[in-house]
Amino acid sequence: MDWIYWLSGALSGGAVGLVLGLIGGGGSILAVPLMVYVVGVSSPHTAIGTSALAVAANALTGLFNHARAGTVKWRCGLTFAAAGIFGAFAGSTLGKNFDGQKLLFLFALLMLVVGVLMLRSKGRDSDPGVVLGRDNAPKLIGSGLGTGAVSGFFGIGGGFLIVPGLLASTRMPMINAVGTSLVAVSAFGITTAANYALSGFVDWLLAAVFVAGGVVGSFLGTRLAKRLSNADTLTNIFAGVIFLVAAYMLWQSWLAM
Repeated sequence: MDWIYWLSGALSGGAVGLVLGLIGGGGSILAVPLMVYVVGVSSPHTAIGTSALAVAANALTGLFNHARAGTVKWRCGLTFAAAGIFGAFAGSTLGKNFDGQKLLFLFALLMLVVGVLMLRSKGRDSDPGVVLGRDNAPKLIGSGLGTGAVSGFFGIGGGFLIVPGLLASTRMPMINAVGTSLVAVSAFGITTAANYALSGFVDWLLAAVFVAGGVVGSFLGTRLAKRLSNADTLTNIFAGVIFLVAAYMLWQSWLAM
């Protein structure tokens, strides 16, 4: 029934917004499987293109909330995002011509690797006063370009890659990496969605419903993130989301083979 389709889209958007606001990533990790397995979008490429647009819009909401809370390192985020836009365009051009089911399978494997890397980063030293400078600018540009390419290829905002990239490039605290990552998530998502839209792989009405649910979820997630600002707590949540969704996607991919 149509109302179930739209309701599941709104609730799925709420879940994505909650995760984006809470950990700055994982939103697009959830968006694609939710659209395929919960909402019922039949084409993986349409699910990818639509989720990229919806996640970008939800990320902008989360960015606004984090900016008000003062957790965004703007110059670092904009440098990372500017480099990544070029990678996102190239990656999304390649990705939309790649088999959809194989994309989902590779995506799940990549999530497992990133989850392990995030857990290994716990307990590291951080620098709350980090600013853009000659020492970290090349690292931000390199990480942004590579992350943008991977994000575009898989049709995701890429927050689960951007957060580790920001941490490695600048040693900023986890809560700042979460807020700052949303600058790049928004930019990468818009770039990828625009490229997919050119090929007709965006369901605009579903994206609007998804975003509406995400606005509420993002607000709640941002408030929760401030309460759980301890770096190890957020890292554990971040990695847990990645492992759970990756396992589910691998199981679904196995059944489809």
